Amino acid sequence: MVRLVDSTNEALPNPVTPLGRAGLAALLERPGRAMIALDFDGTLAPIVADPERARAHPGAVPALAALAPKVAGVAVITGRPAEVAVRHGGFSGVSGLEHLVVLGHYGAERWDAVTDTVTAPPPHPGVAAVRAELPALLDGTNAWIEEKGGRAVAVHTRRADDPQATFEALREPLADLATRHGLIVEPGRLVLELRPPGMDKGVALTDHARNIGAESVLYAGDDLGDLPAYSAVDKLRSDGTPGLLVCSGSDEVTELRERADVVVDGPAGVVRLLAELAARIG
Repeated sequence: MVRLVDSTNEALPNPVTPLGRAGLAALLERPGRAMIALDFDGTLAPIVADPERARAHPGAVPALAALAPKVAGVAVITGRPAEVAVRHGGFSGVSGLEHLVVLGHYGAERWDAVTDTVTAPPPHPGVAAVRAELPALLDGTNAWIEEKGGRAVAVHTRRADDPQATFEALREPLADLATRHGLIVEPGRLVLELRPPGMDKGVALTDHARNIGAESVLYAGDDLGDLPAYSAVDKLRSDGTPGLLVCSGSDEVTELRERADVVVDGPAGVVRLLAELAARIG
């Protein structure tokens, strides 16, 4: 059973797996060669009914600003557009976060704090085609559409009368729609995202870790979209790069809990972990 970090305990958690303990030890011993990678929604920001109202936990930016100068790099890896995650996170112009990167749309977009700019390839044409067909498909379901900057589109069922039943009922028709237009469906916590193939959080994490020469990696996430990042850390560990898997705990998703080295109590627990790491590194 993965250990849950108690909200009143400020000590660093004790990972329940040997690989997790090795990952934490490597991070503490050589912080200047460590990469900290984090999901945004559900990890740095509490889940809310309207994603446009999501904001980073009040302690997230101070904790990251304290930790970031002491490690090789910090990356926020999210399915959101990079600019939206930067705005909702309050990351721009913060002292201590000069070398933070936000990898939006699962790594298809990149925002660099040092330049305060986003770089991205052209949008996939299938996204616009899917968006045009969604209203008719969703009619009468009470599901609603979240725009993602023309690079993806998400269908949320959290506001439906029966959110889980609506989620399950939409999975197959949305998968068919996505396939017809060259997209894939990424399921999450009462959300189904239609996006181009070829990028996921695991690819983004691996590429960034390689680019900065990371010798250890911590990844924290909360949802099904974070499983590829977990698999990427597992692969890095099998290749000799220590890693620590952290789950921002939720009753809605259990898969990450079962694979994590450490489970914390949501974004507040993630913030406490980051702050304690910053304090422990000195």
